[in-house]
Amino acid sequence: MPKYSVLRGPEAFLPPAAACEGVVLPDPGQGLISGEIFQEDHVMEEAARKFLSAKVPTIFPGPLVLWNWNETSAKKAAAIKGLYEAIKAHNPGALLIPMPDYRPKYPKINPEIEINPNHPNLTIWHNKIDTCMFVGVHCHMANLSLKIIRGGTDCYTIAMCAQAGHEDAMITFRDATPEKISKLTEAVERLKTSGDF
Repeated sequence: MPKYSVLRGPEAFLPPAAACEGVVLPDPGQGLISGEIFQEDHVMEEAARKFLSAKVPTIFPGPLVLWNWNETSAKKAAAIKGLYEAIKAHNPGALLIPMPDYRPKYPKINPEIEINPNHPNLTIWHNKIDTCMFVGVHCHMANLSLKIIRGGTDCYTIAMCAQAGHEDAMITFRDATPEKISKLTEAVERLKTSGDF
């Protein structure tokens, strides 16, 4: 049986969990691209390339960085803002759409100002997002949202996780720190300067 790859969708109404298909999480210093393990620097450069070549690159910060609940969250939020500004300087169509909590927004959400993790496809379709990154989202909600996105949209997903990573994203990093987010910003700036994307 061929190895399962985590690719752009739409894949299926109910895509399989990548972990059930044999995708394993990376060790420290590594990351995943399409379910395959690579060294983190290579993964970081590929994520920067995806952001720079996207039509509507979007960052979805979650409650772990939106709420100032500890000193690290504030530093991560500042680093995310720096990453967003670097991407927006290259592409004025870049978006920063928060996911402040996980409660269902019924009967309606405004997909221009917030992402609903229970229906992330609506925000992606509405804004024509082709590449996005989750950061500061609790693992259980990130994995659910990433599966919904893979199942029903053609959006390329990147997940920067404070824990072990997200196998349901097309690119994932683990052990996210403010410094690691800034390192991704540096990769974006380096590729912008070289034009190699």
